[in-house]
Amino acid sequence: MTGHEIVITADDRPERAELLGLYDAVGWSAYTTDPEALEAAIAGSTRVVTARYGDDLLGLARVISDGASIAYLQDVLVRPELQREGVGRALVVAALEPFDRCRQKVLLTEDEPRQRAFYEALGWTEIRDHADGQLRAYVQLSTSSVT
Repeated sequence: MTGHEIVITADDRPERAELLGLYDAVGWSAYTTDPEALEAAIAGSTRVVTARYGDDLLGLARVISDGASIAYLQDVLVRPELQREGVGRALVVAALEPFDRCRQKVLLTEDEPRQRAFYEALGWTEIRDHADGQLRAYVQLSTSSVT
């Protein structure tokens, strides 16, 4: 990658084709089967941060938050060829920057060793390992939409 550097930008709202290309690249087909819902999810996010090389979308992170007590890190995506190069870390840091004062920062992700290692390296703790196992997290997922 010569001539350009990877640029992390806040509140860059990518176009549909870019979003579909990125989400497809990481295999998140639950999002790409309903492009309108994906666009609505991005538009409704409190903060969207992108990584670009020139005009190419390389990664994205988004947060949903009330700005005071909770920030939910919803998506962190980096094109496979750039994973483990620091792009994901830069996206997470930039995405959560305005929410430093929020007491709760939450995310939901797959039970995959690389995911766990990535988030633990950023200071996150899996719920079952936090506070001597005294916390509980609950989720209700619908198969009818991505949001």
